[in-house]
Amino acid sequence: MKLAIVSPCFNEHEGLKNSACRLSAVLDKLVSKGKISSDSFILYVNDGSKDNTWEIICELFENNPYVYGLSLAGNVGHQNATMAGLMKVKDNCNAVITIDSDLQDDLSAIERMVDYYHRGYDVVYGVKVSRKGDSFMKRNMALTFYKIQSDLGVKAIYNHADFRLMSNRVLDQLSLYKEKNLYLRGLIPLMGFKSITVDDVISKRTAGKSKYTLQKMLRLAIDGITSFSVRPVHLILCVGFIFLLITFFIFIYVLGSFFTHHVVAGWTSIMISIWFIGSVVLIALGVLGIYVGKIYVEVKGRPLYTIDTVLSKKDKKQSANK
Repeated sequence: MKLAIVSPCFNEHEGLKNSACRLSAVLDKLVSKGKISSDSFILYVNDGSKDNTWEIICELFENNPYVYGLSLAGNVGHQNATMAGLMKVKDNCNAVITIDSDLQDDLSAIERMVDYYHRGYDVVYGVKVSRKGDSFMKRNMALTFYKIQSDLGVKAIYNHADFRLMSNRVLDQLSLYKEKNLYLRGLIPLMGFKSITVDDVISKRTAGKSKYTLQKMLRLAIDGITSFSVRPVHLILCVGFIFLLITFFIFIYVLGSFFTHHVVAGWTSIMISIWFIGSVVLIALGVLGIYVGKIYVEVKGRPLYTIDTVLSKKDKKQSANK
């Protein structure tokens, strides 16, 4: 089995050498145990860093037999940089593991991922069982996002980020997804390949600071929800019908007030008009949103299905010859 490790980097010069050393030690261990081949490798993807990250990657390439590099012309973001690395290695490995270069993820989980690959799993997700290494804000924002994401119907693995193993079959299928608002945490489960999870204990950074700012976290959260769910549009429609129901009771109350002379002139018509028109506008927006949502799904051009296994006449003849 030839394993590739893809690690996106953005201004990570402080910890990159330590990262390469630790990942190389993991590969050495797996090679010595015969679980992966000696031509397995690490691909660092430089996501338009402004420091000397690329120079360090070049130095590592010269001195470390495992290390290769890919430099992007500009900063395209974590998800796109990861995708660039995946598409670069997909035809040159049996499986790939994506991991952030800060190595806060549990490196001991890599061996368990490889073991599950050998047992026939195409995807192995690293699921965070402890986030003590994250800051208070990042930890609680992440947990809140996963809860909202689940409530809105996004099919994703709870408490999983981008630490995962994928077989080259998954990479071939992933290459068919051409959407621009990339959210790998939602795309991979959407394919439906045989998967399993391993525990991932998050540790503190050994060097540098997190490049995932609050703005980037919010942008990723919005992309994740809007790229995989049209439920917010349906909620608008539901709110419209709720308002229409409330309008009925307001209508009864207003008429009662009118006939008992507890109103000023014009109040009755204004109250009924506001509630009725408001509910009609919300319903109209909801209906329009459903049609826009269908267009939105169509223009993504996602594959309609994923083929897992094919049994053909050729296979039957080969089986008979045996």
